[in-house]
Amino acid sequence: MTSSGTSGVQSQSPEEINPEQQIALEEYAEHDMPVHEAVLPVPDPGVEEHLPRLADVDKAAADRVERQVVTMYLLVPVMAVLFVLSYYLIPRTESIDFGPLHSSAKHVALGLTLGIGVLLIGLATQQWARQLMANNEVVEERHPAHSPADANEEALRQLNVGIDESGVPRRKMLIFSALGAVGILAAPALVLLTDLGPVAGPNYRRKTFETTLWKEGIRLVNDITYTPIKPEDLSIGQLLNGVPENLKELSGTEFNNAKAKCPIVVVRMNPADIKIPANRQDWQVSGILAYSKICTHVGCPISLWEQQTHHLLCPCHQSTFDLADSGRVLVGPAARALPQLPIKVNDEGYLVARSGFPVPVGPSFFERDSRHDLGQSQEYR
Repeated sequence: MTSSGTSGVQSQSPEEINPEQQIALEEYAEHDMPVHEAVLPVPDPGVEEHLPRLADVDKAAADRVERQVVTMYLLVPVMAVLFVLSYYLIPRTESIDFGPLHSSAKHVALGLTLGIGVLLIGLATQQWARQLMANNEVVEERHPAHSPADANEEALRQLNVGIDESGVPRRKMLIFSALGAVGILAAPALVLLTDLGPVAGPNYRRKTFETTLWKEGIRLVNDITYTPIKPEDLSIGQLLNGVPENLKELSGTEFNNAKAKCPIVVVRMNPADIKIPANRQDWQVSGILAYSKICTHVGCPISLWEQQTHHLLCPCHQSTFDLADSGRVLVGPAARALPQLPIKVNDEGYLVARSGFPVPVGPSFFERDSRHDLGQSQEYR
């Protein structure tokens, strides 16, 4: 290198100046500014010298790293099992205090077990990649965006090279433990799905929305005052809203769930105006009939009573039921008749249920057995 006397720039021979340096020199020369060698682009230092890792030269060290990785992977199923046990065994009411913080014991246990499991997978995979997989610089020249004709063969070749460099062919326990650790995390995910709600199997359906509080001997009472109803309390054309007497014994969520299914309408009509199927002759008392108040379309409460026509109209979607004809649907989107509650008079003269509803009340659901609904069985044919 020689010094330039005009601008204080250290000059280079033409073969030493690359294009970037030449552009920089020209820009500074145009502004008559001094140029120092330090501001010129730095030459490419190249690839650093590759130093082997301890696991590359010491088999004992490599085996030790493998044991560490496998151990972390094997701890993941333990965390998954603890997650499932925590979900089912820790009561929802249990809590843990962290100073001023008040947390659910179940949530803390679920978070710790699932979090530690995912952390172990990450740490094990990182240790595997840093200590056992191939550790060498790879230079790949840029190529056109389109794939060459032999792209599939080249991809398979690179895949095989990657598999070989990962150490899987020689250390099969690594891949087995990794796959097992990732796969077992499906168990916590499946367990969490059960928190969406109980499985609506046949037993659950019979105990919940297919069953109401109504059963033999339960008195019909006013839904506001809980006053028991006698036949003489109703005149022809009158409709009352009723509930089972035992509803008042409930409270909270249990009360709300029961009241969503058990409301009825009690109506008295001229017996000559009523069309009664043969097997329902004893379901009424002197023209008094009781029907579910819950619409069979989407479960709205019904109480718009047309006294002259004996029709009951749902205000939500205008389904209309004929109470003088076993609650049949006249118009509207409802597909099933209103369930009728069999009633009788007890020894004290009060109206009571002869039994529960013979079919589920409310809207249809996928598993509902409609073979006993009005019009589907032989009772009305």
